[in-house]
Amino acid sequence: MAEYSPKDLLATLEAAQTGERDPRTCEIVNRIVADLFRTIEELNVQPAEFWAAVKWLNQLGAAQQVGLATAGLGFDRLLDILADQADERAGLATGTPRAIEGPLYVTNAPLSDYEARLDDGTDVGETLVMDGVVYGADGKPLANAIVDVWHADSKGGYSHFDPTQSEFNLRRRLRTDAQGRYRFRSLVPSGYGVPPGSPTEQILDRLGRHGQRPAHIHFLVTGEGQRPLTTQINIPGDAYLQDDFAFATRDGLIVELDPTDRTDDVASLGVTGKHTRVHFDFHLQPA
Repeated sequence: MAEYSPKDLLATLEAAQTGERDPRTCEIVNRIVADLFRTIEELNVQPAEFWAAVKWLNQLGAAQQVGLATAGLGFDRLLDILADQADERAGLATGTPRAIEGPLYVTNAPLSDYEARLDDGTDVGETLVMDGVVYGADGKPLANAIVDVWHADSKGGYSHFDPTQSEFNLRRRLRTDAQGRYRFRSLVPSGYGVPPGSPTEQILDRLGRHGQRPAHIHFLVTGEGQRPLTTQINIPGDAYLQDDFAFATRDGLIVELDPTDRTDDVASLGVTGKHTRVHFDFHLQPA
């Protein structure tokens, strides 16, 4: 009897897809399975190694860290690179650079017109005031755009994932005014690392890599007739600014910090004394 090869098994698996099916799902899954078959065969992956990987994947899912691992293994950045290349081919290589969303976004944060305070007042970190203008694809200020913002506290934790923080702490949505402006008061965030002892840290340790992210602030900016922009700004001076384990630091997204003690123009945000300011404009692309 002829030997039943891995290639034969793969063909049998694909031939079994005869019922009602989604062609795109079949295309992607068949490619992934074929690549994994090839990896197992060519690298002589042993049963103990295979089942250790399965156990790790189960632990990763139970810890809700799949999105963390995909960022650390470069998949999130890869999607951005490919999207940038597609924009360039289409002549759309303009606007604010995109950057990864990360695994810590939460929908339906409280909505405010023009300005808001993001923090709940319990963190003694450095006060930050950030403002800017959202511009549409036509280069004009965009009224009624939504600037969805979220970031870590001064210890690197995110509300909804850090039980010590209040609900929606450091998370808000801002609707731009008639001049396309937004403004918020918050805290200068800290960078953070993957949870110690977690499945994500385990794989990074085996790869000889760290799991640290530099300080950053996430944004999802949307507006009528515009393509949604997912991006983030980076705080300069962080030790991991150019060594982000998620590969998300990008030129054009590293902001300048402006320490000041001027407060007369930010009285509505309750700012007193010395604080740090950041100005950053968002430039959107057509939908």
